[in-house]
Amino acid sequence: MVKLVIDMMGGDNGSYATVGGVKKFLASHDDCEIIAVGDENELDSIRGIVKIIPSQSVLPMECGVMQAMRQKDSSVYKAVSAVNEEKADGVISAGSTGAFLSLATLITKKIEGVERPALISPFPTKVAGKYAVLLDIGASSENSPEDLKQFAVMGQAYCKAVFGNENPKTYLICNGTEEGKGNDLSKRTYALLKDDPNFKGYIEGRHVLDGDADVVVFDGFTGNVFLKTAEGVAKMMGGMMKDAFKHSLCTKIGYLFARRGFKPMLKTMDYKKVGGALLVGVNTVAVKAHGNSDTDSFAASIEVAYKLCKNQVVEKIKENLK
Repeated sequence: MVKLVIDMMGGDNGSYATVGGVKKFLASHDDCEIIAVGDENELDSIRGIVKIIPSQSVLPMECGVMQAMRQKDSSVYKAVSAVNEEKADGVISAGSTGAFLSLATLITKKIEGVERPALISPFPTKVAGKYAVLLDIGASSENSPEDLKQFAVMGQAYCKAVFGNENPKTYLICNGTEEGKGNDLSKRTYALLKDDPNFKGYIEGRHVLDGDADVVVFDGFTGNVFLKTAEGVAKMMGGMMKDAFKHSLCTKIGYLFARRGFKPMLKTMDYKKVGGALLVGVNTVAVKAHGNSDTDSFAASIEVAYKLCKNQVVEKIKENLK
């Protein structure tokens, strides 16, 4: 039985998305116990199928670390604390990224030997069924070469645990592929990684999702920019395709013949279907759901946390870091 704690009040859509997401997830999972943290009045429709920890306080999205630690009655603070108190396997929140990541790091503690946790997420590539694991995609804005070296190790451990890939091809993001390319951070990181047999060198942003790379290492700032750019491009392309097919009667008829081919592609490009990102490097499965998650997206984030717990990904990462 997997036990998950969920911050029900975080996110742009509040409890509407989280309650719907919990219902959808539990409809197909009878081996998962949910502990929901939030306003009891807003959680009434799931009373009886989840355990409720009351909290009416919600941290603002721009919340800093000190405010997050001081406001102990907030839903996200109570949710992260419940991981230890309830002996839960993982925690999920769509609320303030900074608050959630800080609390997960400070309360559940970092894995021994980890200097800085990172946000990690698998991204679909143009190769059907193939994912590229990207980290850090926004846990921090500044990193050292030593941080990036450790990100590579954790990314490889994640790949082994989740995808069964024993030799994940690992790349470092850069503005070129030659060894001498890049800024001071990338050059110093390259020097630390070049003796790793799984390290294949630099990769440019345009090739990240080609399907060759298994793990791509970013500093947190660059990774977050890449993530949001990719989301924006996918959304733009989907909208442009819809507009193109609505252009005339002929294009509408053409869509009727083409839709079977386009629907799987659009589904793959929909970032909301991927679910949340894992904060790797802490002693629990801590999944950060997208801030504007709807019901389907939040259910996908719960599914991500559930599968990571079932795969014992934290324990496997610890083993690989020894």
